[in-house]
Amino acid sequence: MIIQKTISSLGVIGLLLGLALPSMSEELDGATLYTQRTCIACHGPDAKTPILPEYPKLAGQNAAYALQQMKDIKSGARSNGNTAAMSGVMHLVTDEEMQAIANWIASLD
Repeated sequence: MIIQKTISSLGVIGLLLGLALPSMSEELDGATLYTQRTCIACHGPDAKTPILPEYPKLAGQNAAYALQQMKDIKSGARSNGNTAAMSGVMHLVTDEEMQAIANWIASLD
């Protein structure tokens, strides 16, 4: 009886957690992530009005290129220019989130 209640309780908890957590197959929102991961702070809310002239305008950038740049900055493979400003933030961004951000950036005019 106790074992059945425990198993039943675990099943309910698992079900609730499954409902509360986003599915891995659920598509991530690049626009939201762009803001949440603080890209907006330097590259601007529209990804084309950076706060400093030497920061790149990202809107319309090729998704594969943008993704590779983010990965290289995160791994340390790219350390030139102003990458020091981004390297402190990139540890917060997963590969899946980087892909969603890159796709969103590429979709902009």
